[in-house]
Order: sequence, then C-alpha cells, then structure tokens
Amino acid sequence: MASHQILLQRIYDSERLPGSRVLVDRLWPRGVKKEAASLDLWAKDATPSSALRVWYHSHPEEFRDFSARYLEELRANPKAAEFAEWCREKLKTEDVILLFATRRKENHIQVLKAWLEEKLSGAA
Repeated sequence: MASHQILLQRIYDSERLPGSRVLVDRLWPRGVKKEAASLDLWAKDATPSSALRVWYHSHPEEFRDFSARYLEELRANPKAAEFAEWCREKLKTEDVILLFATRRKENHIQVLKAWLEEKLSGAA
C-alpha cells in the first residue's frame, strides 16, 4: 500500500485535510450544510447500529464493552466490508479522512479506524 493513511477529523474543524472526506456518523451533524461538508461518501452503514449508539449514550463509562459490541457489528456487516474496500481503493491515491461530530474522546471513530487498518493490512 502507498503511504496514504486514514486520518480522523471533526466535521466542525475549519481546517480541511486533503483527501477523500467520509462522514462516519449515523446521524447528520447539526448545523452542517450538505454542500459545505463536501463529502465523498456518507458511510452511515459502517457506524454503530442505532440500538448500540443509544445504549452507549446512556453508558459512556462502558467504552470497552461498546467497542467489543461495535467490532462484532462491523465483522458481521457486509456494508462495512464494502466500505473497507472503498477505503482500500482510495488509499491507493490519497488519504481517507473519517469525519465525525462528537466531542467525546472515546467514541466509535477510534474503533472503526483500528478495524479498517487491521482489515486493510491483513488482506492484499
């Protein structure tokens, strides 16, 4: 693989990192206009299920359990596998920027990024 990488950025940040911009939140971020977001993809099918997201929102201290449940969802989700392949193709020519809205330090973005990096490094 080339030297391109998966980067993380809050969608509200004014600085725009160069690369393919992917929103990885199930819900559209408040106050962001779709045109202004200039996304290449909205990968909501690779995000935690609504039930898991709601559960974690009410149990923020349970990040380890949330991470394990989310990894199970990712591994069983064909749409997540399709997203990983999309990332593989994009990373051949540019960085992939995973955009998210939350301010919470422990969130699904870290789990998704680690899963993608593992999946993309493990297969040719």
